[in-house]
Amino acid sequence: MVELPDRISRSFDDGLVVRSAVAEDLAELLALLSQLHEHDAPQTVTDELSATFAEILAESSRVLLVACRDGAIVGTLDLLVVANLTRGGRPWAGIENVVVDAACRRRGVGRALLEVAADVAREAGCTKLQLVSHDRRGAAADELYRWSGFSAPVRGYRRYLG
Repeated sequence: MVELPDRISRSFDDGLVVRSAVAEDLAELLALLSQLHEHDAPQTVTDELSATFAEILAESSRVLLVACRDGAIVGTLDLLVVANLTRGGRPWAGIENVVVDAACRRRGVGRALLEVAADVAREAGCTKLQLVSHDRRGAAADELYRWSGFSAPVRGYRRYLG
């Protein structure tokens, strides 16, 4: 079983802090995540979402990172490390739900989140770190991912199930 550190926290020179999410972050995270799917209605904290969030936080092979500036959450990403039978049994890692608050984009938040995620995956022994980004995210997302060391040598497919 792949286990990640219980607590992750890294401070950057510009005052940004990237850390593991905690239960008290849920309302702020839901507000931020609403920027990912602009056509969806914003979500509010419910018992069901609180239970789901607690389940996510308890997963030993997953870490939900948040980037904070001046005490406010300005970015997030979800990192999942997956056990694997190839590459000598070394795991691989996937990133999902990368969001930087619209008012904070192009200020290093996304790069910091991706840097911490890459370090966590590397320390877990992962052979690769992968993510997908929808075409509608455009050139700015492509620039961020390429600047952060990602390349696009493969073709991705996705099937939405509901």
